[in-house]
Amino acid sequence: MADDTSASIITLHQPRPKKATKTAAERAREYRQRKKAEKSVAAPDLPVAASVPATVSTPVAASVPATVSTPVTPLPPSTATSGAITPSRRSAAPILLTIAALALAVVGMTMNGWFARSLGSTDTAGWLFLVIGVAADLVALVMPSCAAGLWQAGQRTTALAAWAVWLMTFVFAVTAGIGFASLNITDTTMARAARATPAVTTAHAALNDAMAARDRECKGGVGKFCRERETAVSERRQAVDMAMRAVEHTADPQTEAAVRIVAWTSLGMLRPTPDDFAMLRLVLLALLPQIGGILLMVGRVHRSGQQAVFDRIEAPQPHPMR
Repeated sequence: MADDTSASIITLHQPRPKKATKTAAERAREYRQRKKAEKSVAAPDLPVAASVPATVSTPVAASVPATVSTPVTPLPPSTATSGAITPSRRSAAPILLTIAALALAVVGMTMNGWFARSLGSTDTAGWLFLVIGVAADLVALVMPSCAAGLWQAGQRTTALAAWAVWLMTFVFAVTAGIGFASLNITDTTMARAARATPAVTTAHAALNDAMAARDRECKGGVGKFCRERETAVSERRQAVDMAMRAVEHTADPQTEAAVRIVAWTSLGMLRPTPDDFAMLRLVLLALLPQIGGILLMVGRVHRSGQQAVFDRIEAPQPHPMR
């Protein structure tokens, strides 16, 4: 009975199965792989983020080497160059040139349209001349920019034709500007020269008295006293002419002042006449309102050059991955 009882007892603690014993070569290989993984994780020149620890993948088989996956953090882009020049710091020169060009264009169209309309013998002809003047100014304004764009695009023949058209309209606009400026300057100068100053009024009064005295003395015949009165009348006429010439000189003080300034700055070596400065002023008044197209072209080229520079600066630069 004792043997049967002991034989029927079931053991509660089963012994663990023994692990498969590895050979010395397999243990040496696993040791080398483990050391290699530890060295690659602890390398000082690998920028590993502190929040993401390095993970070592366990080998699936003894023949597959262990791989280390480490997150690589790219270097931040350099801000030294892009921060030095930003689009908000772009030059205001193109904007100012565009404003100046549009202002000159409006002035030129107004001048040339007014003068062209004044040439018409009828109202219809005047309006037709006005349209021609305004259209010519518009072409002279936009054609330089178009011609420059065509030249840059390689269409040289079309660009030369555009410049030829611009030259024709430019000459027409300049001649209209000369007519407008000369007409208005002449009218203003004549009105100033004809004004009655106290000196002119006094000279006219003295001339009238001399003429009345001559008429009284010469009524009975020409004699000694009549000839004296004739001489006095001649002297009074010369005084009136001198007073009128003085008023004419002051009618255009700009030319007189310019002549004196040039003579003073050149130490007397240059002595232009008032007519020389009047011609220079006339040319400038007619020429300046017609350079709006050139200003627009310069502003466009400057703006495109600036945009190219900023695009090159702000382009993302590739950084080496460490």
